[in-house]
Amino acid sequence: MFSNRTDAGKQLAKKLEFVRKENPIILAIPRGGVMVADAIASFLGCKLDIIVSRKIGAPDNSELAIGAVLHDGSYFPNSDVLKILQVSQRYIDLEKAAQMKEVQRRLISYRGSIQYELSGKTIVLVDDGLATGATMTVVALWVKKQNPKKIIIAVPVGARETIQKLAKIVDLVVVLAIPDFFNAVGQFYENFDQVEDIEVQKIMKKYGYNI
Repeated sequence: MFSNRTDAGKQLAKKLEFVRKENPIILAIPRGGVMVADAIASFLGCKLDIIVSRKIGAPDNSELAIGAVLHDGSYFPNSDVLKILQVSQRYIDLEKAAQMKEVQRRLISYRGSIQYELSGKTIVLVDDGLATGATMTVVALWVKKQNPKKIIIAVPVGARETIQKLAKIVDLVVVLAIPDFFNAVGQFYENFDQVEDIEVQKIMKKYGYNI
């Protein structure tokens, strides 16, 4: 059990001491992951950045993901769902465009830019926990396309099956706890309050982002 996200980040940072010499980029998934990542970046004395993806919902069920998109238009389909629903390409294209604009808006709000320089860098992807791992999977696949030196996923807690799947995508997964019974990430935190945009922006300004 972690007191809060900052506590979790401090504990996780100690497990990442080995990567300090590589001057990694700590790439956080907002919003909760930013609090964890801030503690890690502060401890390691390295750069903090943010990455955002958006789910594309099914035509009659916005909660059912048929895919996800990032700021540059990179699209990652949920092939199993698409085969069943037979969603039209026109619908996918329209939703991709709409969600991509929202991703870009958030990135400008959080970091002032939608440009990344990740080639040749060691990237540490951070969130406050992994349940299904859908968002982390999409982000990891996108980062792989940026030709990084190495990709490490670092989380305080995660579901065993999710951790095993992600370990096949990236170079290393660092996790503090893999409980036998996993219902939701929040169950492993004493304080799991929602993180607001203003808190994220305050952290990012600390790292020199012009927002």
